[in-house]
Amino acid sequence: MTTLIDTPKAAPLRTRRPTSAGIRKWRRRVPLLPALIFTIVVTQLPFVATLVISTFQWNILKPGDRHFVGLSNFKFVFTDDRLRTAVLNTIVLTASVVLISVLLGLGLALLLDRRFIGRGLARTLLIAPFLVMPVAAALLWKHAIYNPDYGLLNGTLNAIYRLFGADNGPTVDWVSTFPMPAVVVSLVWQWTPFMMLILLAGLQAQPGDVLEAARVDGATALQTFRHITLPHLRQYIELGVLLGTIYVVQTFDSVYTITQGGPGSETTNLPYEIYLTMFRKYEYGEAAAAGVVVVLGSIVIATFALRTIASLFREEVSK
Repeated sequence: MTTLIDTPKAAPLRTRRPTSAGIRKWRRRVPLLPALIFTIVVTQLPFVATLVISTFQWNILKPGDRHFVGLSNFKFVFTDDRLRTAVLNTIVLTASVVLISVLLGLGLALLLDRRFIGRGLARTLLIAPFLVMPVAAALLWKHAIYNPDYGLLNGTLNAIYRLFGADNGPTVDWVSTFPMPAVVVSLVWQWTPFMMLILLAGLQAQPGDVLEAARVDGATALQTFRHITLPHLRQYIELGVLLGTIYVVQTFDSVYTITQGGPGSETTNLPYEIYLTMFRKYEYGEAAAAGVVVVLGSIVIATFALRTIASLFREEVSK
């Protein structure tokens, strides 16, 4: 004789309600949504439009001849002689400015790390070039310093010649004779304060007890700098180099204002070559493809910069 066994009924499904922690998270995120939407509209949508344009053969002088060409514009970017020259000039310009700025910034940071009368005023004056608008700085160097007729450089040379009883010295057209150094020097003047601030922050973050122990042990200033200060500053130097590279590789103002890419193409870097392709040749597709390449390169560099910043924060937290 079989007995009926009552099987338990399945419990009704309960809808999961958001926990209080989840609600608090969203409450914190909601005020950031307008900024996020604004950032997407301002940065990402134009980049997507540039990506689309880069796949078209589009010359504004031939409005009826626009057609899809796929990746042909990117092939042109990597094979065109002018663009290869622009890439080489960009590398030379960026490497020169960043390395010289880091070395000068390190020297100035070591000076400002010491106590002396008027240190605050000196720090303010040294930071000032970084606060000048890039176009204004380029105009200052082109007209007030490099000008062959009334510039500061030729005026100083003439004064030195007259001091030794000679006539006026030779008139040097600095921009035409030394185009790349002329741009490099103006950018170094502007970016050295930026490197100085980063490295000064690193110097002031040194543990004082380690430096005191080195002095007690009889280490010289050079030994202390080489074996303690320099290893401590390594990540700050990396951060300065990476951030400086991101910004300097996009330099347009100084090249356009001081040399306009000349003479010939000696100072034409990638941003200026993109400008020429867009507004002189009117090749929108080629200019868009070159712009995409520059943006992707900047993203790669920025990724390394963000990793360096994150490692610095982790070190500060662990102390």
